[in-house]
Amino acid sequence: MIAIIDYDAGNLRSVEKALEAIGEKAVVTRNSDEILSADKVILPGVGSFGDAMGRLHEYGLVDTLHEVADSGKPFLGICLGLQLLFRRSDESDGVEGLSILPGEILRIPDAPGIKIPHIGWNSLKVAPKARIFEGLRENPYVYFVHSYYLKADDENIVAATTEYGGTIIHASVQKDNIYACQFHPEKSSTVGLQILKNFAAL
Repeated sequence: MIAIIDYDAGNLRSVEKALEAIGEKAVVTRNSDEILSADKVILPGVGSFGDAMGRLHEYGLVDTLHEVADSGKPFLGICLGLQLLFRRSDESDGVEGLSILPGEILRIPDAPGIKIPHIGWNSLKVAPKARIFEGLRENPYVYFVHSYYLKADDENIVAATTEYGGTIIHASVQKDNIYACQFHPEKSSTVGLQILKNFAAL
């Protein structure tokens, strides 16, 4: 069973449907016992960093997420769910993130000819041994919707990068049992479904 954490942050049903499409059982929940008893956990999300952290505190999920991270069970953050794993974001000054992984979330800088938010398909440069990208062809295309991006402190955790308007974006990370994607695998067609299959098989 895969627990999808429900904290009123957007794309829960699309993640649930994508998991159903690959034959995986999922439960959408904010119950700590259900989350901690699941085989794997997904933290999805769209919206504002500050609002999301507020809801995680309100629902008593911050300690639960740290327990999941420490438990060794596979844990996947998607979009805002990736951003929340880090210590801070330009989007919400003064709001502390989960600090499960080292790094910060920065605003995509303005550049000639680019639009913010970044919405659309971009190719990834995937690092060797990036487990959730196994079985994909080189430079797979995935779907992004974001105005802020990850700059990890430790580039050894970066599993994939993309480039937008001259900015190198840390698009996916992997450290021990923790995986995360800035893009939306549930909206990334067959590539995204393969990424979710790889996560489910961990």
